[in-house]
Amino acid sequence: MLSRNFLSIGDLTVSKILSILNGAVEIKNGALSDCLQDKIIALIFEKPSLRTRVSFEVGIRQMGGQCIYLSREDVGLGDREPVEDVARVLDRWVDGIVARVFSHQNLQILAEYTSIPVVNALSDLEHPCQAIGDLLTIQEHKLYLDNLNLTFVGDGNNVASSLALACASVGINFVLASPEDYQIPPFVLEEARRRGCISGAKVQWVESPELAIQDADVVYTDVWVSMGQESKETEKAKAFSKYQVNEVLMNGARQDAIFMHDMPAHRGQEISDIMLTHPQSVVFDQAENRLHAQKAILVDLFSE
Repeated sequence: MLSRNFLSIGDLTVSKILSILNGAVEIKNGALSDCLQDKIIALIFEKPSLRTRVSFEVGIRQMGGQCIYLSREDVGLGDREPVEDVARVLDRWVDGIVARVFSHQNLQILAEYTSIPVVNALSDLEHPCQAIGDLLTIQEHKLYLDNLNLTFVGDGNNVASSLALACASVGINFVLASPEDYQIPPFVLEEARRRGCISGAKVQWVESPELAIQDADVVYTDVWVSMGQESKETEKAKAFSKYQVNEVLMNGARQDAIFMHDMPAHRGQEISDIMLTHPQSVVFDQAENRLHAQKAILVDLFSE
């Protein structure tokens, strides 16, 4: 790891990604760690959460630690007081920070003004914990990663950005199917393609979901409207009206393809009613694996 924080997949070397992934496999298979014994972790959540909050709280406690949940109203990052002041105060009290924030810049400020590990539990730019859990799920169901084809259908959002970087790092070909105006940010695409040049993975954008899904081993989608973008709901619903993942679209992928969604899911929008329980769906395995992936991330940050 290039720093003792976990803010972006782009901060991780390929060997570090694989090391964390291997650690997640060992943890899921029963390996125990008490690396958080007598440690207290602050959970700063500006956005509501089920999977992220519960998996972190469970994981921290299973590894011997304690956690303090701080909502947006409790802290008011950048509103009630400057982010750097919050960072300096928490640095005196707790042993680490897990933060789910609207602005990625606030994560960077927290990391800059603390001496303790800071973990990105979701920002407007990335969702790196999700990406590690996703790699774990793909590896479980496909038994390998190199040269698989993953198609992400939908908005080039924070989940897509982390997934593009993670896939390119480990040799998975990544295709985003989206309207032209909803691609992943150019600097993320550039870094993903740089990593792909090393691993042999291709990173592409295709406007047509039907074309993008051909030869897909993994079909992935996410909500069209992320938290904080509610004002764009009508605009996005119109732009993505032809990007729903349903049984018909899924039939265009490889016969043994798996379907993934990081959840929460909006049936009737980005997916049809049946997709979460479709025979090829692995979304609940994917949700479980957030726990194991995040424990592996914490082990990497806190083990001496």
